[in-house]
Amino acid sequence: MTDPYADRAAVHEEVVDGFGTVRVLPLDAKGDAEVVHGWVSQERAVFWGMNGLTQDEVAGIYAHMDTLDTHHAYLLVKDGEPVALFQTYEPQADRVGECYDVRPGDIGVHLLLAPAGAGGSRLGWTASLMGAAAAYVWLVLGRRRVVVDPDVRNEKAIERFLRLGFVAGPKVVLPEVNLPDVHLPEKHAQLAFLLRPVACPA
Repeated sequence: MTDPYADRAAVHEEVVDGFGTVRVLPLDAKGDAEVVHGWVSQERAVFWGMNGLTQDEVAGIYAHMDTLDTHHAYLLVKDGEPVALFQTYEPQADRVGECYDVRPGDIGVHLLLAPAGAGGSRLGWTASLMGAAAAYVWLVLGRRRVVVDPDVRNEKAIERFLRLGFVAGPKVVLPEVNLPDVHLPEKHAQLAFLLRPVACPA
């Protein structure tokens, strides 16, 4: 089968033993819009905040993000198949930075997994994808700590992060953002943090 993503340059590529090859590709706001819209419009992705948006509206949001130096979106592709949407951001340039003491080397991330296929959920799937994404953050970006801010009602996401080694921080209220290009409602979030492993090269 031909890999439709083979010609796209990856910012990171990770071969995960027993899992496959995961490539981290900068998101193409227009070209990837159909795939991403298919994920974010599902009820399971309600906490992603894009339920009810059209494909063009989703593309527009990521086109705007592509103009920023502080927020970035990526497509995680496993063996030629798109499997997750991964976003990074600078906490001091985001509303989460108003809610905790940002340290040098911090980076915020969001991860949305593609829906499970016909075979249902797969053991180790999330850990393998998060491991590849984290390797990009540690090795390529040189960061020291990851922060996540799932909605307090999103118990599945919170439990998933804690299983992956994140340590729960405080519950906070992220303030509403109401700008010409961006509107985000107030969000009650559970912060959690992951330190770069000691064995990981600086």
